Amino acid sequence: MLASLDGDARAYRRLLDALGIALRLYYRRRLGSADAADAEDLVQDTLIAMHARRATYDPGQPLTAWVYAIARYKLIDHYRRNRLRRTVPLEDAGAIFAEDESAAALARLDLGRMLETLPEDTRGLIRATKVEGRSNAEAGGAAGLTETAAKVRVHRGLKALADRFAKGGGHADR
Repeated sequence: MLASLDGDARAYRRLLDALGIALRLYYRRRLGSADAADAEDLVQDTLIAMHARRATYDPGQPLTAWVYAIARYKLIDHYRRNRLRRTVPLEDAGAIFAEDESAAALARLDLGRMLETLPEDTRGLIRATKVEGRSNAEAGGAAGLTETAAKVRVHRGLKALADRFAKGGGHADR
């Protein structure tokens, strides 16, 4: 997003392509397969709205949250405009309330980009303990460190990430 705001047309095209895929999944899950044309219209409306409001994007905030906020408002407008009320048999309600997998995939990409800013050994320890759920002793042993040393490195790495991204100094998903 930042490269596209700086005038990189190729980066902007890649951004629109990636967001188009994620938005199609978002709208199809909420509208159902019978409304594929409406979903495609909403994708285009969202991308146009994002383009028109790109100057309002705050680089200190996650891009995906900004885009999904626009998408959510477009979906609400669609329901209001068409006076739609979504009714679903109770046994099918799980699909509507299921977690949005595209948001999780984008979050994993953001996490990967954030971790890439750390040294490799610290990144590996954080992945092992915080993502894979291993103990500090297991992760430290695999890295040739004591449990205490692994715990300290994980703590310092997480603190560095928090400092970097809380101040908007790092740009994981842009």
